[in-house]
Amino acid sequence: MNKPFILSLTAASILSSNLNAESMYERFETMEMQMRQMQEEITTLRAQQVESAAKDLERIEESSNLEEYDEDDLEAEDDAELTDDADADEDDEDDEDEMNVEEEIIDIQESITDLNIATNGSHLKFSVDYRFSLDNLQYKMADGSKSKNDAFMTNRFWLNMNWKATDNLSFTGQMAYNKHFGARSGVTAENSGFEIFDWITNENAYDGEIRIRSLYFLYKNDTFLTADIPWTFSIGRRPSTNGHLVNLRDDDQASSPMGHTINVEFDGMSSKFSFDNLTGIDGMYIKLCAGRGLTNALPKFNAQQTPYATDDNSVNDIDLVGLIFVPYNDGQYGIATEYYYANNLIDVQVSPTGIPTGDFNKVGGLHSFTANFTMNGIGDEWSDYLDDTFFFLSGAVSQTDPKADTRMLYNTYNLDGTMNPAGESKTGYSAWVGIQMPSIISEEGKWGLEYNWGSQYWRSITYAEDTNIGSKLATRGSAYEAYFTEPLIDDILSLQVRYTYIDYTHSGSNGFFGETSGNALAISDIQDAAAAGNPFAARYASSIVETAQDIRFYLRYRY
Repeated sequence: MNKPFILSLTAASILSSNLNAESMYERFETMEMQMRQMQEEITTLRAQQVESAAKDLERIEESSNLEEYDEDDLEAEDDAELTDDADADEDDEDDEDEMNVEEEIIDIQESITDLNIATNGSHLKFSVDYRFSLDNLQYKMADGSKSKNDAFMTNRFWLNMNWKATDNLSFTGQMAYNKHFGARSGVTAENSGFEIFDWITNENAYDGEIRIRSLYFLYKNDTFLTADIPWTFSIGRRPSTNGHLVNLRDDDQASSPMGHTINVEFDGMSSKFSFDNLTGIDGMYIKLCAGRGLTNALPKFNAQQTPYATDDNSVNDIDLVGLIFVPYNDGQYGIATEYYYANNLIDVQVSPTGIPTGDFNKVGGLHSFTANFTMNGIGDEWSDYLDDTFFFLSGAVSQTDPKADTRMLYNTYNLDGTMNPAGESKTGYSAWVGIQMPSIISEEGKWGLEYNWGSQYWRSITYAEDTNIGSKLATRGSAYEAYFTEPLIDDILSLQVRYTYIDYTHSGSNGFFGETSGNALAISDIQDAAAAGNPFAARYASSIVETAQDIRFYLRYRY
């Protein structure tokens, strides 16, 4: 049997370095088409093998049917011997054809492997994620005034890059673009720096720049110091947004952190050690994380001619260390915990007139702990609907570690003019519950409900959360959310409708960590003091959000 035409085509053009296609897209499209043709060729050859084997089996079954012979059969048996000799020659030819088919299949499979290497095995693999969003934003201030934006439109684009160099070493990167439609008013010299602050630089809809959202290599191995402990090590710009649980409503794969307490971009390293093989406990692992959220360094060209030296007149480095411990996760039921400590945290410096200067003050550190329980499927095959339902419950605690001369999350003066002492630690609490259920429209669609609550001194580091009215998980008060996500064309094009409502009981939910932007005054106290004629409270009430809501619609393309 002659080799199929596709093999000669592959040898002559596809695997050559000078393809005839006019563009890279056309080259890859041509390769993919001919890979499909080769796969169809394999299917055809396999079918021929099956057909040949079926005929052989039929002949064997016929020859094994034993019957009683009489004298008249003896002559016929002698004649059959000649026929058997001819059949034996035909079987030899069939065996030779079968060997040729096997060789052709092997050749085609090798060609497909070479094509895979040519198209992606030795190059970065790219994928794209584009989202158009339309948000209706409504705010009610503590003084009763209102602000809104009926149609805030944004384009968000992610370019994903992956390359697996070896079985143990891979690279992942993501470039991002996030911009509102057209130019935007309302940006001043005093507040423009916060628009592209490093922790939120790709989550905030600002300018038309393309920036690095994540960039890191990952090393993994099945053993650690000869022990049966699979482990990983990674360093770079970390995938630290859209973490566990908050990824459900965002329709993304979860990144490392627990989304309840941390959701910001940062640069650092992590190492994960899995203990399920060693202990026999499903899903047990520990992950160590460390990163730097702010680097104290002078510009390369400065008056002292000391490039990147520490600036004694600026805030210190902000570092974070954390530990994720998952004691159990069998795929249906899971328990996960996370602790981190961040030092040298900051607050906004303001002028005597209350205008931000663009600089920061160092105020202290923050301890944070969270634990959650997840149920991926309710019950034991009670129904298909409950099997695809996801439920979670999460609780968190935060505790400030202020410098002796600073105040974290509370003011120097109370509304009645009395002074608060410096250096007091404040503890905050938060609870979060949610459920995600299958759509009644399609098999792949989802809809979900979530609620979270935070106490007066609750503080998370979730500034990059994908909620335009501010992080709902940072709320001091109550937040309610409902969403519906539905695929339109396979898993390529999807839509989502989401409603988020936040009812704040205390100020400072989306501020930093000191008394300027992060103070936690009861909104009801501010309103009462303003009504009683307190001029400070009256001015303050006009800048404090009491309720906020975001109605979002998006179309998302991923391929």
